[in-house]
Amino acid sequence: MTREYLVVYEKSANNWSAFSPDIPGCGSLGDALEDTRANMREALELYMVETAKAGEPIPDAAAKNVNFEEFDPDHETKQYFVEWLPVSLPQSLPFTESTQAA
Repeated sequence: MTREYLVVYEKSANNWSAFSPDIPGCGSLGDALEDTRANMREALELYMVETAKAGEPIPDAAAKNVNFEEFDPDHETKQYFVEWLPVSLPQSLPFTESTQAA
């Protein structure tokens, strides 16, 4: 089973970084956009596995938009790429309202 999370990629002078508004503190870096995408998917999937192991509910993919003013108020980053990134979820999820409906 997969779930799509909104991911924001930011281009800096030397690399790309990524984050998902739904998973605070989980981010990634890479030399190229494709590397960063792969690293971000791996980071999110590891987060999901560890969350499930801890008996915590998997976070919903709830973000529908991104407030760029919130994290880049001075408009220092000039290039962004935003996408819905498919992420594989652990095989056994703790019971939550979002899994009940599935």
